[in-house]
Amino acid sequence: MFIQKLCGPAALVVALAGVVTSGCSDPGPGLDSASETGDPGTAGTDGTDGTAAPTTTDAPEAAPVTWHQHIAPIMVQKCSGCHSDGGIAPFSLASYDSAKPFAPGALDAVERGTMPPFLADETDDCQPRHGWQDDPRLSDDELELLRAWVEQGAPEGDPAAAAPLPEPPEVELTDADVRVQIPTPVSVDGDKDQFLCFSIDPGFEDDTWIDAVQITAGNPQIVHHVLAYVDESGASAEKVNEDGYYPCFGGPGINSANLIAAWAPGMTPFESPPNVASRIAAGSRIVLNVHYHPTGKPELDSTTSLDLRIRDTIPEYVGMLALIGNSEGPQLLPSEHDDNGYPEFRIPAGVEDHVEQMLFKLDDVPPLRVFAVGTHMHYVGTDMLIGLQRPSPDDGEPANECLLQTPGWDFNWQRTYSYDAPLDDVPRVSAGDELYLRCNYNNSMSNPHVVAALAEQGLAAPKDVVLGEETLDEMCLAVVGIAIALKDAI
Repeated sequence: MFIQKLCGPAALVVALAGVVTSGCSDPGPGLDSASETGDPGTAGTDGTDGTAAPTTTDAPEAAPVTWHQHIAPIMVQKCSGCHSDGGIAPFSLASYDSAKPFAPGALDAVERGTMPPFLADETDDCQPRHGWQDDPRLSDDELELLRAWVEQGAPEGDPAAAAPLPEPPEVELTDADVRVQIPTPVSVDGDKDQFLCFSIDPGFEDDTWIDAVQITAGNPQIVHHVLAYVDESGASAEKVNEDGYYPCFGGPGINSANLIAAWAPGMTPFESPPNVASRIAAGSRIVLNVHYHPTGKPELDSTTSLDLRIRDTIPEYVGMLALIGNSEGPQLLPSEHDDNGYPEFRIPAGVEDHVEQMLFKLDDVPPLRVFAVGTHMHYVGTDMLIGLQRPSPDDGEPANECLLQTPGWDFNWQRTYSYDAPLDDVPRVSAGDELYLRCNYNNSMSNPHVVAALAEQGLAAPKDVVLGEETLDEMCLAVVGIAIALKDAI
């Protein structure tokens, strides 16, 4: 995912969120939620007195579901990115012997939606028009097989008659042209997570077009997630300490960097849609924000890297990641906990369900195509929704459209989500449309993430949370992957 921040100073800038109107009434997500009702039917009867006909035979025995014949292909395709030998997950699901003890727990995690870690979901408030690329969630049929396997005692089956295993998801960009790698080894020990930023010179002496990226964890056991940014100003180089990096949290630690990629274990390379590429200005630096999660023993990472594929020709569309949100201006809408008579971004201590909403009117923008979207909050966040409202929709486009909802938000599994649709079919944005953000927070001790964050700061009780970059600050930020026709961007 590539990007040029839309409100930045770069040459290819689109003032997407710069003009916003206030005083909008009934903003809401404007999302049409459809409900389905139906007659559940009745039991079969004998046709005479309405009573159920007697059962004369026992129900047939369920067909056996086994590891080698049914479950191993699912685990390889959906779980091996993390649950493999040497992976960041605490146990492997790569073989029958390693997977069987965890079978009930795996089923429970899948049924609760916590695994595989894919936060995008369909809800009553949000039903996106398109599915997602590389969606690791189990299908209904796969879930039924897993459930039956566990209920039958997790039998192994016949290894000699094992079903063919699919190829694991491709996690390497095999045709990359440039690799930028952390310049110094990092030692990770103890029991506290670390967030470190590395400033790297990719050596681009000319403006360069990029159409694919991939982040690779140098040590998969401790690299939890990575965010990559383009720093056109070079300011990140001045923050590097004698160890070759600088502490940071949730971002690059500077104001002028633009997000180009996000990675969590199991993610596949990102390739932009056909004829779409992003520009990295000559002289820019790359900032890798790496989240390290300790294992309890000394570990070393020396090779975490970002691969870039260069496009040799100028693209038809410019790809960008727009970062929209975090407003305390007129875009911020009133909340029930405002104390001063005007909207303020403040999450009161002890409140379990606080909501902040923002509405951005997108004036003076060229036609945009939204091919990817992501949400970003910190540890207090629990749910985020991004909606698009069109006062004058074009033919075939809804007036109100939900782009993404992450109802089980978890800071540790943030990523961007690409629509599984051709560029011509993805949602479009026109001048005058409005982007709506709804962010839910739980700033109480019932939120385990808040408890852990407070403990790291030596605090025993929640405090009011405001916008900011630190661990106990918060954000409400949409990451929107857009394509703009080159003729409209210059």
